[in-house]
Amino acid sequence: MGRDLGNVFPACSLTVIYKGETVLDAAWGEVEGNPTQVDTRFDLASVTKLFTATAFLSLVSAGNVRLDDPLVSVIPEFGAESPRRIEGGQDPHSKERLATPAHLEGQTVDPALVTFRHLLTHTSGLPAWRDVYTTAGSAPTPPDRPDPISRGERWARAVKALCGYPFTGKPGKNVSYSDVGLMLLGEALARLHGASLDEAILARVLRPLGLNNVLFNPVREGGIPRENIAPTEDDPTWRKRRAWGEVHDENACGVGGVAGHAGLFAPARSVALLGRAWLYEPHVFGIDPELAALAKQEQSETDGARRGLGFALKAHVGASAGDYFSPNTYGHTGFTGTSLWIDPDKELIVACLTNSVYPGRWHGGTLEFRRDLHDLLAQELEAS
Repeated sequence: MGRDLGNVFPACSLTVIYKGETVLDAAWGEVEGNPTQVDTRFDLASVTKLFTATAFLSLVSAGNVRLDDPLVSVIPEFGAESPRRIEGGQDPHSKERLATPAHLEGQTVDPALVTFRHLLTHTSGLPAWRDVYTTAGSAPTPPDRPDPISRGERWARAVKALCGYPFTGKPGKNVSYSDVGLMLLGEALARLHGASLDEAILARVLRPLGLNNVLFNPVREGGIPRENIAPTEDDPTWRKRRAWGEVHDENACGVGGVAGHAGLFAPARSVALLGRAWLYEPHVFGIDPELAALAKQEQSETDGARRGLGFALKAHVGASAGDYFSPNTYGHTGFTGTSLWIDPDKELIVACLTNSVYPGRWHGGTLEFRRDLHDLLAQELEAS
């Protein structure tokens, strides 16, 4: 691809499924002296959202909940403070509070207007990010040591905060990517399923796929050796260590490692199998054909950001899936350098997992690599 990828990420695992057959399942690189294997687990970051959305949509098909039900019907405390003001939110990188846009000054939102459809399409008006982890307790201990604050206690503190944040926009107006929204969707999923979020995803997504190598908290609760996990970014300020075997995302880590927006670890092949099921057999999740089709179609679009139900859809310009995947392509990316893209027209599924935040989160090159990779695969496979 003509790029020095050693400066973009030290480890990569790639699984490609074409017309139903696995044509590539490989791994490259090494980190901390550990060669990358095809079964190396990577921090999926926001690709976790696809597992959360899949489990939730299975509940919709089962009749447990409807897309246009209000969030307060499952999490009533979300509506306890009403109306809530609109503010500018918080920058996820600088952590600074942002100014309220002039046209939204003084406006409020009734939280009872937020529906599950809004959460799945990122049109809830909820903030993109808030420092939830600061409300959940002190930084967790390293993952090979017991955490003095239980996961349940951390999450209970987080839910209280999530139910009170000001909005940053009006529900149903614009696509505005929101981790806060997916954290709340994860809580609703857990309550509807009647168990914890990780148990809901296990029962509704992982077991139907026969996957036992996708999990939250791989070291602390899964007993996976760190050597089988790709490390991510050094965190000198909050955790004061490199994130290795614990989720990179501060909010997911701070609430106990299990959240609707981030936290899962998996090898590339397992992520590709999620994509294969969505392409060929979403009924394995108990999702009916009409709802499955709706999930993969455009439900909302703002400034080129296109959303299905839980899925990101390929952008018309500058897509991370490159220029040769079809406009009907759907999937998701993750901040740690992960992605899953599914092209239904070409019957092409690409799960590419890297740890591009290992050298630091702002060194660049990940988008360019993704575009080059997907262009190369689409062209080579169609020419073969």
